[in-house]
Amino acid sequence: MNIQTLRSDLIYQKVAQAPPEEKLELFRNEMLAPFMKQWQIQQIPFKAEDPNGFDVITFNNMMHRSPDQITPRISAEIEMISSESFWLECEQSVKKSLHRFVEHDIHLPVSDYLFTIQLGNPDSRALTINEGYSGFGGIPGFIWATLLPNEYTIPRMKAALAHECNHNVRYQFIQWDHTVNLGELMVSEGLAESYATFLYGEEWLGPWVAKTDAETLNRRIKPVLREQLHVTGLDQCAPYLYGDEIAKLQNLKPVNMPYSAGYACGYYLIQYYLRVTGRTIYEATITPAAQILDEVKGFWDEETIIRG
Repeated sequence: MNIQTLRSDLIYQKVAQAPPEEKLELFRNEMLAPFMKQWQIQQIPFKAEDPNGFDVITFNNMMHRSPDQITPRISAEIEMISSESFWLECEQSVKKSLHRFVEHDIHLPVSDYLFTIQLGNPDSRALTINEGYSGFGGIPGFIWATLLPNEYTIPRMKAALAHECNHNVRYQFIQWDHTVNLGELMVSEGLAESYATFLYGEEWLGPWVAKTDAETLNRRIKPVLREQLHVTGLDQCAPYLYGDEIAKLQNLKPVNMPYSAGYACGYYLIQYYLRVTGRTIYEATITPAAQILDEVKGFWDEETIIRG
């Protein structure tokens, strides 16, 4: 297994010192070009023919620092992700998260992995609602984490990366396409967050689960999501998965769901599944959602108890 680290801090330092007219292409070529295969899979143009067209830079700027924002003025932010210990901990998390599957006799079809950490855009509500950190790992071989660097988010990178690595493993075995339904998305997020807490402890539970109390989960979320598991298409699933506020930010129709409803429900559903079936998180990660959902029918009628 070949795991490569893209040291974004070195790229940010270089872009920060570059003349304004050179920042955009320097950032595109150094930060985004190594992920070329991902952009191709996602069908995001690397460089739009129209200067105002949608491409990887436009996509990047939705949640991350844009090239023009990377100047000496954010040197304190860059410094916070520049220590050797920070990158070592991140690299160890990715290695641990992936190697554990191999140690449990799960052969990973993908052997090459690339990961990085990006600075988030403090003006992104989609990021701040997540307490300043997020990630993406749905394309096998490519793993990202995003943060507004501070004392809260930096220690959480190891758990965030474990979460994304779990997605990375799952989608080496589970086919992803436009027909994906809410059941799969909810199961996937539940598995990923369960894996992060399995490796690092429940104290690192992400806000997308921790902010939901038992009353909200049992009375407001579960009765609705139980009836919507068949809904297909990201635009239809997203409001149930992320909640109304993020749905509105994405110009989607709200469905009267609180913040990260599907994440919280998915987490407790997977905790229930692991408990009643006795299966390991490793086995569960590569199990089809339909099979998992078929074995957790009791979850919907049981009162979920949230500790802490």
